[in-house]
Amino acid sequence: QNPSATNKALDLEGWFNTGDIGWIAPHHATGPSRKCGGMLVLEGRAKDTIVLTTGENVEPAELEEAASRSSLIDQIMVIGQDRRRLGAIIVPNNDEVVAAAKRKSSLDGNNGLAKDTVMSLLHAELKTWMAGCSFQIGPILVVDEPFTIDNGLMTPTMKIRRDKVAAKYQSEIEALYK
Repeated sequence: QNPSATNKALDLEGWFNTGDIGWIAPHHATGPSRKCGGMLVLEGRAKDTIVLTTGENVEPAELEEAASRSSLIDQIMVIGQDRRRLGAIIVPNNDEVVAAAKRKSSLDGNNGLAKDTVMSLLHAELKTWMAGCSFQIGPILVVDEPFTIDNGLMTPTMKIRRDKVAAKYQSEIEALYK
């Protein structure tokens, strides 16, 4: 019953602006998707869109989902707002990283893992798992502290709080892009 509030919430075609990004599945006469035509498929949030200095808009959800398939990566957050290229903050799965290093005989004399070895393994994993993605990730920041609800880096619905993570690692991100 409030026309001005209604006009703010609905666009000219009558769509309600929720901030979600999605598409409507096409109708198919045959196959397993024949019953899915007309359904709304949600792919991410508009506020998560990363705009590069090149003017390209990147939806990080696709990239993060692809990278998360790697057993070496526990958590990942794609970064790059107002930058020339994308980067990522990665919380590695340390057990899997050590196992991968052992398979490649990359452990140092103390059974430790050199930082450049971890970076090399993670870059290789990103390249492998993101081969089919439209964007690739350049520099990465490896952090030990996982994103959790307790440390405020995750919501109760288990979504990464992008703004909080970016603020926490702001100086490291700046160094990453220099």
